[in-house]
Amino acid sequence: MRIASFNINGIKARLPRLIEWLEETRPKVACLQEIKTMDDGFPADAFEKIGYKAIWHGQKSFNGVAILADGIEPVETRRGLGINGPNEGEGEQARYLEADIDGVRVGCIYLPNGNPHPGPKFDYKLAWMKRLRERATELWALEIPCALVGDYNVIPEDKDVWSPKAMAGDALMQPESRDAYARLLADGWTDAIDTLNPRGGVWTYWDYQAGAWQRDHGFRIDHLLLSPELADAMTAAGVDKEYRGREKASDHTPVWVEIAR
Repeated sequence: MRIASFNINGIKARLPRLIEWLEETRPKVACLQEIKTMDDGFPADAFEKIGYKAIWHGQKSFNGVAILADGIEPVETRRGLGINGPNEGEGEQARYLEADIDGVRVGCIYLPNGNPHPGPKFDYKLAWMKRLRERATELWALEIPCALVGDYNVIPEDKDVWSPKAMAGDALMQPESRDAYARLLADGWTDAIDTLNPRGGVWTYWDYQAGAWQRDHGFRIDHLLLSPELADAMTAAGVDKEYRGREKASDHTPVWVEIAR
């Protein structure tokens, strides 16, 4: 069973690339972030045509998450974490969606970026991470196979970025961000990519600016966290790096984990 995550950076603009990736790699579950569309604009029919069922949580122009499953309907178990955005009167942003798929609970995450730091957006990031940890604790208590995957907007360690110095002032690398992520791992969740690539040097994001892709100036912010029930069954995990180099690509690349089920 392959569970994948892909920050698509606009589902309408990248739909041909997304369909291409799904057909070429055929993950059982694909979690998408930054779909950047209202619910009524989600292209569910395009996924139906290639055998994928979908649920989604949209928002106009920003954010948005979706879960696709190959040949099976995802059964939604949670929509949102009940935490409002950083602007007064904004309400909750579309950043979390959770479903049961073929005996596995999957949470799709688009964690706040947090820039500029310091400021209300960074405070919101930390508050969101605290609420995520609370939800992770609730899921842990169920003792079910569970994966919390997506764009965490956290560079966990210096080995996960091309230049720690260049990113030192970014919200993605602040001690508070890293500590909040580390607390999830300390609770018993397994970072699939890191576990199989302990020396680091694996990137999932390359900025569109300053030739970052061409110079391989990237970092790792897309993560696959597994409960013990899934971590024990993990057989492989990786990054589909080549998709970042295709025409009209997202600035992220897909990440995936293979589970023996």
